[in-house]
Amino acid sequence: MVRGWTLPVVFLACGIASAFRQTAQGSTGGAVTLFLLFLFAAALLSPLAFPRSIGAAEARRRSEADGRPIVYWRPGCRYCLRLRLRLARDARRLHWVNIWRDPEGAAAVRAATGGDETVPTVVVAGSPHVNPDPEWVRRHLP
Repeated sequence: MVRGWTLPVVFLACGIASAFRQTAQGSTGGAVTLFLLFLFAAALLSPLAFPRSIGAAEARRRSEADGRPIVYWRPGCRYCLRLRLRLARDARRLHWVNIWRDPEGAAAVRAATGGDETVPTVVVAGSPHVNPDPEWVRRHLP
């Protein structure tokens, strides 16, 4: 859980430090702008930018029942964020598994990718696909 929040907290701390520096130099507008920029980046890199994660076993059970793909992801992954942002509202139609919170999910990704934890790994109808194009994922939604 802590690992998923490390990068957003670092961005937030950098934003605060940059804002204080700008304020000390007399640029209140610059301070606010920098802080908001870093805050936005921290929010995008946080687990909050993704739909609620579930466990790998629950994701498999739900996917078998409703035919929706499973996305294995981790916070701070720019490719996961790209997939999430490009899918927009359709992202809620997938089952998301945070591999940093679910060891079984991490094991599933390692099994699918030959031993590494390359994410996003999307499982469609039992077949894993590493870092697929978001439009391809959208076409495979039920």
